[in-house]
Amino acid sequence: MRHEDQPILAPGSGQDASDEAGDEASTSERVAKVLARAGIASRRDVERLIADGRVKLNGEVLTTPAVKVGPADVLSVDGRPVAAAEAARVWRYHKPVGLVTTHKDPKGRPTVFENLPPGLPRVISVGRLDLSSEGLLLLTNDGELARALELPANALVRRYRARARGRGVTQAVLDKLRDGIVVDGVAYGPIDARLEDSRTGGANQWIMVTLAEGKNREVRKVLDSLGLTVNRLIRLNYGPFELGRLKPGEAEEVAPRIVRDRLGPLLATSAVPQGEEAPKLAPVQKPKPPKVERPKVEYQPGWARPKKRAGPPRPKKTVTKKPASERAPPAPAQRASTKLVGKPAGKAPARRAGPPKSAGPRRKG
Repeated sequence: MRHEDQPILAPGSGQDASDEAGDEASTSERVAKVLARAGIASRRDVERLIADGRVKLNGEVLTTPAVKVGPADVLSVDGRPVAAAEAARVWRYHKPVGLVTTHKDPKGRPTVFENLPPGLPRVISVGRLDLSSEGLLLLTNDGELARALELPANALVRRYRARARGRGVTQAVLDKLRDGIVVDGVAYGPIDARLEDSRTGGANQWIMVTLAEGKNREVRKVLDSLGLTVNRLIRLNYGPFELGRLKPGEAEEVAPRIVRDRLGPLLATSAVPQGEEAPKLAPVQKPKPPKVERPKVEYQPGWARPKKRAGPPRPKKTVTKKPASERAPPAPAQRASTKLVGKPAGKAPARRAGPPKSAGPRRKG
């Protein structure tokens, strides 16, 4: 089943916000919160859905988000009923370059949700990564949890590895970002940026950037203000979750016990997941590229023929030694005769040059 064909999750029931009475008022919730808890969209996006006339309560189109939903009401989005909300679930996803983090792109570019692995229910993203960024993207079926993870008040740390092009930026310059910076009228909070290599000879430098706000294109804009152009950006951490060894395009569900331990204060009471381990998704199988048959070249007289490619190296012969029990006994050694039978063939060895004889007077006969 395709991701967009999944049924919409979450319960519904409706009542005007100003009409609260009895037990029903104590169990009712605002429509935006109900749809966000169901993973339909964030609260802000739910307001847009209502403004577009896509949300119905008991068969009537809603015109305002100031409506409360109770257990006895029927809520639907785009004509599909909203089912009971599930417990919160979280997935780690390695977003590759070239995908837009949105459910539908008006420009027709490929999106993250069109390329998710099979087996995921309807999910929403925690924050975004732009088209040319890659790395860890958290997905969840709980819109309220996604909103809590995005709030700057919760100060969840994001860590990026950025490759930037530019010269003249030293660690001393990057240390000034710890006090915050204002770029084009936008104030950014404290940023910890560290050069991975202190040498400044190369044009490209890898910088580890840690921040807690996560404003739109924050890393790129801040480094650009220092004269650096980011040509690769990888998110390694989001809060207590790491990218790990996930390959591009892969997703892995976080175990319920880890969600409880690490996100307990951010979860609603009804959204606390049960169990210990999470089910594993089927591995993503990339289609093999089709084989391209090269046309056979007919050589003409005078053309230089290509050299033949060297084949694989021949395997070396392995000599196996026989065990000592199977070896033949060595032949008895023969003593060499000490007597010289004759002079060895060949030239006689040269005599050593002695001291020169003294030239005395010759005797007369």
